[in-house]
Amino acid sequence: MNAFRRVRSQTFARNVYLFLAIELLIGFTLDGGIFSVLFNLFLLRLGYGTEFVGVVNSSGLLAFALFSLPAGLWGRRWGIKRMLVLGMWIMLAGGILLPLAELLASPWQEWGLIGGYIAIMTGLAFFFVNSTPFLMGSVSSSERNRVFALQTALLSLAAFVGSLVGGRLPALFAAILGLTTDYAAVYRYPLLLAGIVLLPGLLMTLMTEDVDPRLAERASPEAKEGASRGVIGAAPLMLLIMLVVVRIFQVSGVATTSIFYNVYLDTDLNVPTTQIGILSALGRLMAVVAALLVPWMARRWGNLNLVIWACMGTALSFLPLALIPHWGAAGIGYIGVVGLSALRYPAFIVYAMELVAPEQRGTVAGSGEMAAGLIFAAIALGGGYWISAFGFPTLFLIASLLSAIGGLSFWAYFRTIRRDQPVEQTAPVIS
Repeated sequence: MNAFRRVRSQTFARNVYLFLAIELLIGFTLDGGIFSVLFNLFLLRLGYGTEFVGVVNSSGLLAFALFSLPAGLWGRRWGIKRMLVLGMWIMLAGGILLPLAELLASPWQEWGLIGGYIAIMTGLAFFFVNSTPFLMGSVSSSERNRVFALQTALLSLAAFVGSLVGGRLPALFAAILGLTTDYAAVYRYPLLLAGIVLLPGLLMTLMTEDVDPRLAERASPEAKEGASRGVIGAAPLMLLIMLVVVRIFQVSGVATTSIFYNVYLDTDLNVPTTQIGILSALGRLMAVVAALLVPWMARRWGNLNLVIWACMGTALSFLPLALIPHWGAAGIGYIGVVGLSALRYPAFIVYAMELVAPEQRGTVAGSGEMAAGLIFAAIALGGGYWISAFGFPTLFLIASLLSAIGGLSFWAYFRTIRRDQPVEQTAPVIS
């Protein structure tokens, strides 16, 4: 038995290390790094307005939402590793093909841009939805806050480096090509490079061992002890609905900044691309610090309270963005939103996953990511037209309100769940 535990521990440790390395590449390229800084600017340099920027982003994000729930179900049926590998393949194909759409004539160019982004976001849905049960099944309950916090910190660190690199690459390629940063070509090549960099991530995904989260949970003494204290054995419909609802409100702020922050700096404040990259990188650096504080803060105040405070802080962080038309105020607001998101996300994931049985985690994760994708898509599509009609400040005020509603609704419902249904917890809860 001890030998089995040692082998299992070594396998799971190897899985976690490989997974974190893969996420470093994703963060550096697609999720917060090079791509996040340059993609919308690439669209603007191609001559498109904020409406088309919103259409492209919303198309990909809608695909993310639509495939999130099936991804969780398919992972449970066909294996988590298979879905992770499939997600990496689709991301790699989309990341390489999307920037090449510039070479097409209209209307094929528009469809190529939309199709490439849909591929990227579909791959991200397959990967991220199944990453949650993958990690939950790879570590004991006592390590979950630490592992998910480390995951968020490393993803933010990779995005920090990717933002800095992404901000500098257009000037570098402009010098090489003898152009200025007003040309789309100097954005095409950095985006293409970001897609190619994902190839080692695909190879590392193939090196992981598949995980059955149900067996992992049964083998965990901590989980058995938690189960005896009343972990909810299924995903009740009302619980699932509330997790989806609060997730929609919670991610609204992050969605607004992720999609339109660099467009706001570029079009309204005339901030250079290099400076946009620096501000984005500072936000990601703050996220690293915030994520590393999660285990300590969760032990001290509990995941429930951590989620609530992060949502309310996010609401306040939008006020400088909405009320002060200056790059410094925009930077402060953005850093606050991104940093507090890094506090909220791991605390929310651990809290939600420990409310349900292991075999339900893929469904819950898929439902949550579906909700996030829907609100991202709605803000991307509606935000582009809203900005054209009413400007950026009112959009940021709406995002502030939605973030506050997310925190209050989470507090109102889940403090009752804790009182009525005792569940496994990693830290004391102060209601």
